[in-house]
Amino acid sequence: MEPSVDYVALNRHAWNLRTGVHKDSAFYDLASFKAGKNSLNPLELAALGDVQGKKLLHLQCHFGQDTLSWARLGAEVTGMDLSDDAIALARQLTQELGLSAEFICCNVYDLPQHLQGQYDIVFTSYGVIGWLPDLEKWARVVGHFLKPGGTFILAEFHPAVWMFDNQFTHVQYSYFNNSGPIIEEATGTYTDRDAPISYTECSWNHALSEVVSALLKQQLQLQDFQELPYSYYNCLANMVQGEDGFWRIKGMEEKLPLMYSLKMTKPAF
Repeated sequence: MEPSVDYVALNRHAWNLRTGVHKDSAFYDLASFKAGKNSLNPLELAALGDVQGKKLLHLQCHFGQDTLSWARLGAEVTGMDLSDDAIALARQLTQELGLSAEFICCNVYDLPQHLQGQYDIVFTSYGVIGWLPDLEKWARVVGHFLKPGGTFILAEFHPAVWMFDNQFTHVQYSYFNNSGPIIEEATGTYTDRDAPISYTECSWNHALSEVVSALLKQQLQLQDFQELPYSYYNCLANMVQGEDGFWRIKGMEEKLPLMYSLKMTKPAF
């Protein structure tokens, strides 16, 4: 059910504010990216392999670092995001770096009204589906743009993470999407918790069963499913870095799944 609040406007404003902080952060390290660093992680790189010459659609791409990293690897890329400031920065980076990419600003549910064609790969990752109230509607968008024989990749933070309070001291929220939007007043952002920004955000928790079921209803076939006890990013509270370079919640090392991934394909017939 759609919420009564205008979650699109609230979340767009929140992500516009975040973009202003993120672009200058060590977390995103734009200087290294501009110098040629690839922003993609081992999980998605291994899942997709060689993308040379493939058409790739990146849903909820923020300001396009991962999208442009795929372009550097030879993919023909299109990225979309809700934040107009993020998309403006993505277009600026594309021009500055001399890359080829298309970027679209819209609500992910509305993308079929702004984009035509089908893609060899549909990709989305890390902090994306929690901003969406209706996963069946989202999965229809995935199915709409994925060509027969194409591959869908979701790499995401594990829903078990979002049950906890911000400091990981107790369970605060339901694992299931059964209580409407979580509407919170927030300050700062994951790249700088003391950043001088404040906003209202709306999010939803989605169980793994809800995610997988929504995609299966689009006739996508599951090829690989992983749950991982670490995060590639130091973006939650009380994280410690392991010898492998990855991040875990202090006191919950190897006990709590922090990420998961799905690799699914659309039948070729």
